Amino acid sequence: MKAVHGYALFVRTRTSLFLRLLINAFMVIGILATTWACQADDDQPEQPNSSLYFPPIGTTTWETVTPAALEWNVSQIPAFEELLEENGTRAFILLKDGKIAMEFYYGRRIASNQPFDSQSLWYWASAGKTLTAALVGIAQHDGHLRLNQKSSDFLGNHWTDLPLEKEHLITVRHQLTMSSGLDDGVSDSDDYSPSNLTYKADAGSRWAYHNAPYTLLDRVISNATGEPFADYFSNALGRKIGMAGTWQRIGDNNVFFSDARSMARFGLLVLAKGVWQKERILKDEDFVREMVQPSQQINKSYGYLWWLNGQPSFMLPGLQAPINGSLFPNAPSDMVCGLGRDGQYLCVIPSKNMVLIRMGESPETSLVPFTFLIRIWDELGKIVN
Repeated sequence: MKAVHGYALFVRTRTSLFLRLLINAFMVIGILATTWACQADDDQPEQPNSSLYFPPIGTTTWETVTPAALEWNVSQIPAFEELLEENGTRAFILLKDGKIAMEFYYGRRIASNQPFDSQSLWYWASAGKTLTAALVGIAQHDGHLRLNQKSSDFLGNHWTDLPLEKEHLITVRHQLTMSSGLDDGVSDSDDYSPSNLTYKADAGSRWAYHNAPYTLLDRVISNATGEPFADYFSNALGRKIGMAGTWQRIGDNNVFFSDARSMARFGLLVLAKGVWQKERILKDEDFVREMVQPSQQINKSYGYLWWLNGQPSFMLPGLQAPINGSLFPNAPSDMVCGLGRDGQYLCVIPSKNMVLIRMGESPETSLVPFTFLIRIWDELGKIVN
């Protein structure tokens, strides 16, 4: 009997041990499953606001929403249109949640006397710098370059007139943030020939709006990727979101031309944090966040070739003294913009799920016409909620 009782106790003990091991195993599996699920979620692209609409690629279809349906103040729209038309505007688009809430066209096309419309091409001027910034981020994600890599790795030694020890201080990041230290006070700040790229300060110690070092980012990208710049743009970005446009050399500048809706598509991509529908186009999520944040402490209103609203101070092209306050105090503080000569505006406003596009002739004489965008928001603020 003692033997039987002992055996029964042994069986109960083994069974109890087995059950405990089985329970522990299920707990471990559960923990691992949760961990794997979290890791899988982390590997998924950051999703944009689920309310965003994306127009289909390859068609002219684009859903609209009326200002009345949005409960905007429609009585103020005629005065707003008058402001746009009287100041040389060719195209104006306002997206709300990705849908077209306003779309106006005025005047004539560049190369003909035909009315300007949704198919007409116009130049982005320096608003196109935002496209170059996006391509740098894609190229970095794909392993072609690093922001902290010296520019000479892609442009060769003596691409400037600087001694090599100074030239080698300049990185891709400095070109991307207008902090190369090269002298912008030369007779032609667009000229990127080595003799025109002269020393003013050590890289990173001075901010100045200087086209020549920026323009050379085209060559950095093409040499890093092994593709012509325009081809890399089309393959990595443009055709993936349905943009219709072309890069053209005008003097020393490489200028993008497109219709207004193509500009709106790119703005929508940035509003969606680099994701188009469910595909991540701007592949480096950290870069996308950094792109629209202060890139250095000298001009706090400048990111990676984007102008930033809502910062404590800003600097203007041609000036070295910071100005206290926000760039556009009457606009949403989280607005970020690509700004180009003659009033080419590409503005993204995350807090309102909006994208604002303006193309046209110059409403003022400044290199980058900030004032007219303030006037736009004076009137637009009376309309939108």
